[in-house]
Amino acid sequence: PEDNEELTEKCQAYAEEGLRVLVLAHSSQNAEGTELPEGLEPLALMLLTDVIREEAPDTLAFFDSQEVDLKVISGDDPVTVSAIAKKAGLANADNYIDATTITTPEDMERAVAECSVFGRVTPQQKKEMVLALQKQKHTVAMTGDGVNDVLALKEADCSVVMAEGSDAAKNIANVVLMDSNFAAMPEIVNQGRRVINNIRTAAS
Repeated sequence: PEDNEELTEKCQAYAEEGLRVLVLAHSSQNAEGTELPEGLEPLALMLLTDVIREEAPDTLAFFDSQEVDLKVISGDDPVTVSAIAKKAGLANADNYIDATTITTPEDMERAVAECSVFGRVTPQQKKEMVLALQKQKHTVAMTGDGVNDVLALKEADCSVVMAEGSDAAKNIANVVLMDSNFAAMPEIVNQGRRVINNIRTAAS
């Protein structure tokens, strides 16, 4: 319900702890389509949290040590995403932005250069982020698992998809993680380096 400052503050406090917040509300009026009915009275808050994989901090630390600039992109509230990213060990997790405030190509280029966490991102914006980073001469790897990620995965220089993800995402991916675990990525990077080094040695 709008114009409920106390409720908004309470939800914001939970979001800052990394919790997703759903409000159960009641109205005597009927809902029409996707429009909210008048006179909604909040009855309860339902709090959801992501479970951070045990190996996530080590994986993030590996990429940070390799000077990879990590970005976390989500459709959720940026405050919530930032808190979860911080728990997972993402550097600069406090540097977040609400993607609904990005309205021009210039805004996008500035955001991808300055921010590490993006919330309320649309599928089209994910694609625009990849293109903006490439325009800034970055080589971009994108990871995802859903149909919403397909546009960005197609544009990325390297696309990495979880096996438990959608068929559409897996069909266009360069790499599919069969156990749906991002912790395999450091070994994939090391294996790639070994192949490149062997080719260079053989070629010389």
